[in-house]
Amino acid sequence: MSSSERQLSQTIAAVLALDGNAGALEYEQEWHTWGDLAASADALDDYVVPGTRVGVLLRNRPAHVGLLVGLLRAGACVVAINPGRGVDRVRAEVAKLNLPAVAGEPGDLEEFVQASVPCLKLASVELGAPITASGHLLAGSVSHADGVAVEMLTSGTTGTPKRIPLSYQTLERVLTGAKYYERHAPNPVRLRTGVAIVNAPLVHLGGLFRVLQCVTDGRPFCLLERFRIDEWVQAVRRHRPASLSLVPAALRMVLEADLDRSDFSSVRSVISGTAPLDPDDADAFMEKYGVPVLISYAATEFGGGVAGWNLDDHRQFWATKRGSVGRAHPGCELRVVDQHGDLLPPKDEGLLEVKAGQLGDNAEWTRTTDVARIDEDGFVWILGRADQAIIRGGFKVRPDDVRVALERDSRVRAAAVVGRIDHRLGAVPVAAVELRSGAAKTRSEDLLAKASAILSPYELPVEIRIMAALPRTPSGKVDLVAVRDSFSIPDPKPVSND
Repeated sequence: MSSSERQLSQTIAAVLALDGNAGALEYEQEWHTWGDLAASADALDDYVVPGTRVGVLLRNRPAHVGLLVGLLRAGACVVAINPGRGVDRVRAEVAKLNLPAVAGEPGDLEEFVQASVPCLKLASVELGAPITASGHLLAGSVSHADGVAVEMLTSGTTGTPKRIPLSYQTLERVLTGAKYYERHAPNPVRLRTGVAIVNAPLVHLGGLFRVLQCVTDGRPFCLLERFRIDEWVQAVRRHRPASLSLVPAALRMVLEADLDRSDFSSVRSVISGTAPLDPDDADAFMEKYGVPVLISYAATEFGGGVAGWNLDDHRQFWATKRGSVGRAHPGCELRVVDQHGDLLPPKDEGLLEVKAGQLGDNAEWTRTTDVARIDEDGFVWILGRADQAIIRGGFKVRPDDVRVALERDSRVRAAAVVGRIDHRLGAVPVAAVELRSGAAKTRSEDLLAKASAILSPYELPVEIRIMAALPRTPSGKVDLVAVRDSFSIPDPKPVSND
């Protein structure tokens, strides 16, 4: 890697070398030190060189943070793998990736990496403990990705899910751009005293970025395995953080928990992104807890955020711009075009295009699937999606993936999946199913049990309605409008450029 590409790795190395006895990571109320992180990083040095692609079965646990930080310090390429996607999917994914090494917990490696896959297995049981290596490489199987820090898998809303290669330079620019939300300029490398809370999954860009932000800032953090309201509240009370990050679904849970306002006395702001947030919820949070919610807009393809609110904008403009996702980050450009790609004037609705500064000087305009408008002051409103993706608590659910999983059941003749509005999660999948003859006694619970072996929990329909026959159009296709009607779901409104 060039000197500019090594900057992130060098920053990580510098932080890990500051004070090995200081606390770096709290997990289940037990502290691990920066020295533990450094030891895990050291343990990887014998197995990787810059550019080595290493699949990591990422979970929100200390050992996995050690793998992530160590690989990036070494200049390797982290290929993020989600062990929660189902055994069959993950095994097939690992087999196709042609990786020289796969890292994770011993149990995950045994379950997801089949013996027929030629790779080195790097097992990490505990942060700071030695790495256990097993397996071997076949000649010619090693692959390299010089300059790429992370290959992040998207769920894909316009086609097959794909991996987005995010370079070291891109992550460095995104981390620098995150200062947009802070009042003070970046300081020299040092260890800080305030404790952050990380409750987003590491296997998604939000969680990975949050950990890197803490590590490169020298900020200790409390890692939660997943967002559970009781554990999260205890962490907030224990650490008194200055800022919090909550996806809309989690923010609504905090609202519904009816906590004491004093629990948030240290918090200056809450960052919320990943999925649309109702401005009424943002206002309710401010009214109940006295904390402004700074909405952001990001995508894996851009390596992170490209627009958002900061505190100054919130104070000055929220009353008149509520519901907006904020303005473009420094170095990023946003515009709205019609279906032909022609630029639309301010306030007209159309497709959002982004030129993300973190992708470099040669970044091109990228068309999203989001319908948006931008006003004369540069504030952006996301009005909906141009495709059929269901955003459930920040996770993208592809209806066709759920349909295919249901139809793999031998009892199912055909299935249709649509999204239903949910106040807490934004939207949830529901399914209508037509059974084969002879399967009349099948229950919805039976179908869910079978599908759960294929789908992630967030992809599972919250309701399966068994129908005598699915409604169809004259051409024989399933009539999704009629399916929505059967669930009393309003038909999506067409996009208007009036």
